[in-house]
This record gives sequence, structure tokens and C-alpha cells, in this order.
Amino acid sequence: MSRVKRGPSPRRRHKRVLDQVEGFFGGRKNRYRQAMRVLWKSWQYAYAGRKLRKRDFRVLWIARINAAARANGTSYSRLIAGLKKSGLELDRKILADIAINDTGAFTQLAALAVAK
Repeated sequence: MSRVKRGPSPRRRHKRVLDQVEGFFGGRKNRYRQAMRVLWKSWQYAYAGRKLRKRDFRVLWIARINAAARANGTSYSRLIAGLKKSGLELDRKILADIAINDTGAFTQLAALAVAK
């Protein structure tokens, strides 16, 4: 009876895993069992990171809107409340873009919000 030599499919699987952990530190990059452990962990970090990215961008947009609002003599909360009362429904991403790229339009929006 001859021994079983597992063949190409496990090699292919191992190669695919080891290609994904290229650049990792120490044995994590060249030992299959360790590589699998850190690869799974990297997937968990990536999943969480995709959720955190949305939170981080919202924080950035709010900071930009607040800075532009204060430059126009109001605060972020008063600006958002005024825009809601006036019926303007611009999301924070668009408001932040206007604040950065079109200061004249943002000044008009701020004046509209303060009037309400």
C-alpha cells in the first residue's frame, strides 16, 4: 500500500492563503496554520473597517461644516436646524463639499439658515 500524497489541491489552497499574507511579519507569512489564523483576523478587521469608514467620514464632514458655519457667524447645530426649518434637505457630505469648494453658495445657505 502506498502513502497518500495529498496532491495539487491542498498545495493550491495553501498557495492562495500564503499569497494573501505576503508582507506579514515572521512566521505569519510562511507557515500555513499561522497564516490562516492571521488571515481570518485580517478579514475581521477589514469588515469592521468598512463600517468605521462611514463613521469617520461623517465626523470629517461635520467638522468641515462646523468650521465653515463658524466662519459665517453661526454654529453647526443652528445651521442644520435652520436648514431643516427652511425645507432644504442637503446631506452632510454635500454640505461639506459646498463648504470646501463653493464658499459663496455656503454663505448663502448659512444666511438662509440664520434667517429661519
